[in-house]
Amino acid sequence: MAGHSHWAGIKHKKGRQDKERSKLFSKLSREITVAAKLGAKDPDSNPRLRSAIQSARQSNMPKDNIERAINKSNISSSNNYQNLRYEGFGPFNVALIIETLTDNKNRSASKIRTILQKNGGRLGENGSTVHMFKNVGVIKIRRDFISEEKILDLAIDSGSQDCVSKEDYHEILCPKDDLYKVKSNLEKSLSDISYSAIEWRPQNYKDLSPSQNKKIEELIDELNDNDDVQRIFADYKSKNNR
Repeated sequence: MAGHSHWAGIKHKKGRQDKERSKLFSKLSREITVAAKLGAKDPDSNPRLRSAIQSARQSNMPKDNIERAINKSNISSSNNYQNLRYEGFGPFNVALIIETLTDNKNRSASKIRTILQKNGGRLGENGSTVHMFKNVGVIKIRRDFISEEKILDLAIDSGSQDCVSKEDYHEILCPKDDLYKVKSNLEKSLSDISYSAIEWRPQNYKDLSPSQNKKIEELIDELNDNDDVQRIFADYKSKNNR
């Protein structure tokens, strides 16, 4: 009986992981398709597409899936996706910025509002939380790929604002409008940039108790389950920004 329970547990965990991976691939595919539709199909001349493909590769998305997403841009003219940003608050007054890629803004707003209210939060007006964040370009390079001294030199020469070495990676920050320029400068010396994106970074972080932290992460997980939601930024100290 114990063996059966162990098997059922493994099966359930694998099923959950497969579901999460499928949802992630679906969101990455949508971004690739929209990027290819709005610009060139060649990632070398389309920075948004290049970043989308790099994110997909970082998430181990198969090459065939990436190619299908690019090709889908030729037949998806009926879907007019928009990048829309929603602002709001979770429980404990945690500020949220929720980025979506949607073909129906009324549906997205309604679902996001419902999820927030169900979890003790609320949807805010435009401008209600954005002033609590700074919008910056973020580039990450694996720490085992280059030394701290060398990456500092490259970051300075590339026109970056800051460079911080963390446990597993070096993180370079730059003005959001300079992201692709800085990244291109770095790529002249680095063949492996593991991540690049424009992010909303909190001006200040809220300290929460473990139980409060768990409640916020449950809210964020539920928001992430929504197909329209691409990325979520919050001003609390999660395990990713400690």
